[in-house]
Amino acid sequence: MAESGTEPTYSQIAGYLQERGTNLSRSRWTYMVNGHRYVQDPAVFEGLAAFFDVDAAFLLGEDGAATPEKVSAQLDLVRSMRAAKVKSYAGRTLGDISPKALHAITKFLDEEMAPTPEH
Repeated sequence: MAESGTEPTYSQIAGYLQERGTNLSRSRWTYMVNGHRYVQDPAVFEGLAAFFDVDAAFLLGEDGAATPEKVSAQLDLVRSMRAAKVKSYAGRTLGDISPKALHAITKFLDEEMAPTPEH
């Protein structure tokens, strides 16, 4: 999302994996995204790691697998983008609210959207 402005679609990811000889059904993708089932397919994780340009160990949440710097930076950008959308919405919706209250809302959102120490 940070690179293109939109989240990659199932079709983009499945197409990429298909080019690598790995099938990813829509239902399996849904299970993975929603965490409804535990998927243990090394080919899928290697393909996803290549698609997202990260180590498979990171995707699998293995002990000691560090969050790649690129991912941390992208997460920070996405947080900022989301905070900006919320601030814009609040400004439009709460137009008649006092400047002091708007400042307090902005400060709160900035603090909530700030990266955590592990990022």
